[in-house]
Amino acid sequence: MAVVRRIAAVFLLSVSLHAACIPHTDASKHVGETRCVTGKVLRVQVGNNGAHFFDFCEDYRTCPFTVVVFASRLRDIGDVRQLAGKQITINGPIKMYDGRAEIVLERYDQLGGEGIRIPPLPKTYDVEKKGKFSAGSFGHPKSRKPAQQPKGQRVQIEEQVDPSDSEQ
Repeated sequence: MAVVRRIAAVFLLSVSLHAACIPHTDASKHVGETRCVTGKVLRVQVGNNGAHFFDFCEDYRTCPFTVVVFASRLRDIGDVRQLAGKQITINGPIKMYDGRAEIVLERYDQLGGEGIRIPPLPKTYDVEKKGKFSAGSFGHPKSRKPAQQPKGQRVQIEEQVDPSDSEQ
């Protein structure tokens, strides 16, 4: 019975937290506050230096809100590309950057909704190469043979006889 009460309490708490979230369209009204923002991620775009941006609108340039994940945090958070098409909640301080409200996703526990089930990054994911997969290269080891001296051509030298030497 106690387990059922705990499960019910956790469920009610999560529902109340989701209800307290503001829609992504209202995030700009709460700049400077730490809030929970909810919205459907339409796309996850990779920007310069491997930063990932969540697009909540068809045209990201006119969207009032975005979420950014810097490349250095991707390994801690997981494969954020899997969030495309999912309804998520994100908790954090809302800041104004480049004319729009944003939250910087730094920790996995900032995510809620469908975002809490993202897998970790694949081991082959290369953050420095802006999301390109790199399994490395495989080749047979090169043998360590000693460098061979180049063989020159043998040149025959004819001995010239000095006629003055033969007379003596």
